[in-house]
Amino acid sequence: MISNQVIQTTIDELRSITRIDLCVLETDGSPAASTFEAEGISQEMIRSFAQSAAEVQSLQGCHFFKIYDEGILAYILLAKGSGEDAYMIGKVAVSEMQNLIVAYKERFDRNNFIQNLLLDNLLLVDIYSQAKKLHIETEARRVVYLVETRDEKDAMALEAVRSVFAPRSQDVITAVDQKNIVVVKAVGDQDTYGMLDKTASMLAGMLNMDGADRVRVAYGTIVSQIKDVSKSYKEARLAMEVGRIFYPEKTVVAYRTLGIGRLIYQLPLPLCEMFMKEIFGGNTPDTFDEETLATIEKFFENNLNVSETARQLFVHRNTLVYRLEKLQKTTGLDIRVFEDALTFKIALMVASYMKYLEKLPQ
Repeated sequence: MISNQVIQTTIDELRSITRIDLCVLETDGSPAASTFEAEGISQEMIRSFAQSAAEVQSLQGCHFFKIYDEGILAYILLAKGSGEDAYMIGKVAVSEMQNLIVAYKERFDRNNFIQNLLLDNLLLVDIYSQAKKLHIETEARRVVYLVETRDEKDAMALEAVRSVFAPRSQDVITAVDQKNIVVVKAVGDQDTYGMLDKTASMLAGMLNMDGADRVRVAYGTIVSQIKDVSKSYKEARLAMEVGRIFYPEKTVVAYRTLGIGRLIYQLPLPLCEMFMKEIFGGNTPDTFDEETLATIEKFFENNLNVSETARQLFVHRNTLVYRLEKLQKTTGLDIRVFEDALTFKIALMVASYMKYLEKLPQ
């Protein structure tokens, strides 16, 4: 059913154009929205009109109209005034309200269809038959964006997302849980992944304008069939999860850029433990001090460049070399050598994954 706020906005706009006051009431006589005080009109009068066979009635200086939803009485509308103008505007308002009801029901049906599609709750034959009924193209390029909010039921984030995507008729904004907003976005033939990344970055930047990093955005790969939308959604979910574990500093994560993190995410815990024992023995990354971890991170950021890393850490080159040699003695890995650096980087990612697994409920 349409919200009272939408009804109020609709009749306010009609009032500003026509200068005829309108009032919409529930069938039991309780008010839904109004632009005037309906004095002298009781709930009993409304209920009596609702139960009568009359479609239009003039009482107490107002025209009474019935508004239907698929043949079932949904609302009573009052147009203030007993003249022809009030009657005509009342008829226009009834038509507008009934069109709104149809539009909102179709939107609700589309939302339900997309939710069931994302969750694989539909048979293949039902996907195509329902898509046709709802006038949704079955062969079109689409991608799924997943927006994870920090707070449950973040209404402001949801409205902000709708303000960006709602104008496109083929874009659908929905949610399958309380912390994630899902955008099924239509993609043009000329759109590239670079353009999708810009859209995701724009979205994250807009929602994180207060600097609080309230949201993270992930997206899947482009699909061309309606039946494959759930695939792109699952990819976006995986990207969100893998990004949270291995790339916590990123607010935008794309499935196609997950790299080795996607492989590590699929490893069983015993294999991870065996690997860590082989590489570090008893000296796991948890035992390293903050200075050592910061040095390693900055060294990797600068592609194993000793001079640039020393400059950014504001230390002498020899000091950095000393730290790296100390790390080599502790772990047996010289991260100035590419092969050892690669092993060490993978080991750090495995350590992050193991921490994530430990926090999961048993």
